Order: sequence, then structure tokens, then C-alpha cells
Amino acid sequence: MSKRIIVGITGASGVIYGITLLRLLREQKIETHLILSEAGKKNIGIETTYTVAETEALADAVYDNADMTSAPASGSFLTEGMAVVPCTIKTLSGIANSYTENLLIRAADVTLKEKRKLVLAVRETPLHNGHLRLMSMAADMGAVILPPVPSFYHHPQTIDDIIRQTVGKIFDCLGIEHHLFRRWGQTGKDMR
Repeated sequence: MSKRIIVGITGASGVIYGITLLRLLREQKIETHLILSEAGKKNIGIETTYTVAETEALADAVYDNADMTSAPASGSFLTEGMAVVPCTIKTLSGIANSYTENLLIRAADVTLKEKRKLVLAVRETPLHNGHLRLMSMAADMGAVILPPVPSFYHHPQTIDDIIRQTVGKIFDCLGIEHHLFRRWGQTGKDMR
């Protein structure tokens, strides 16, 4: 099987991270399966110049978040893992509590139960104790909590540089080789 990744995009601010993830996975010729929440669809229109149709076109397959009979709902659907980018606190809560009210949360739950990689780019600030407990619960079950927190040692010059660095960290967690940002200790300018 070639690499196959499920990408979830929810309604938190920062949908451009998920769109960029899809675009860069496509460039790497990695098969992507997209699940968009309704709020995620709305935020695409609010925050980006992309349309929902353009975003969906970046994926190899797109699923209705209400369709619990779709392939990602089953552990027999083999994947390398899943990334929820961005991940709302509501989605995090569903995952942490195994409350699989929609396909996106079910796919994340399946990813955990099958011991596959699950990356959650949780987007909220500031965080209260309930948020922190949910992140801890998800991490205890095997999820990687990866908030889109920029670093600056690679001297980003554009917003895209900042986005690519976070997507590069997601690639690292999913075991995907890349040159999306200059790593600590590397010399040279732009690694793209």
C-alpha cells in the first residue's frame, strides 16, 4: 500500500493549515482522504481565498461527515494515520471521550484503536483546565497534540513559511520525509 492519510478539517481558526497539508501531501503523491466538518467548510470561506470545492479537489477522496458507513469508519480501511488540522475543542472532546457523533471523530477513534498515528492540531487560546484535561486524555490514548505554534529559528519571512513549518512538524509525526523548513542546526537559507 502506498501511504494513505486521513485529513480532518474542523471549524477552528486556521483552516489554511489543513488546506496546506492537503496541498503538500498531494505534491508528495500521498493519497489523502478528507473529512470536512460543516464549521470547517464555513471557515474556508471566511478565512481563505479557497472555496470548499477547491479544497475538496486537493484530496483523493472526500467523505460526508454524517456518513458513518464511509471507509474511514472502519479499522479495516488501512491508513498510515490521520491529522485533524485545525482541531476544535469540540472535536478534541469527542475524540478524548470516544463520543463518535460524526465520521471525523469516528475516524480519529478508529485511528487510535488501531494504534495508528493521530495528530491533533488543537487551535484554542487561552486554555482552561478542561481543555488541558481533554488534551491529556487524548495524549494518554496515543494522540499527538500539535498546536500550530510557530517557531522562529528558521527565520520565517512570510505567513506561508510559518504555516509550512507547522505542516512540516505534522509530516514528521506521520513519518513523511520533507524539506518544508530549515531544521535546528541546519545551515543554508530556504530549504524548499
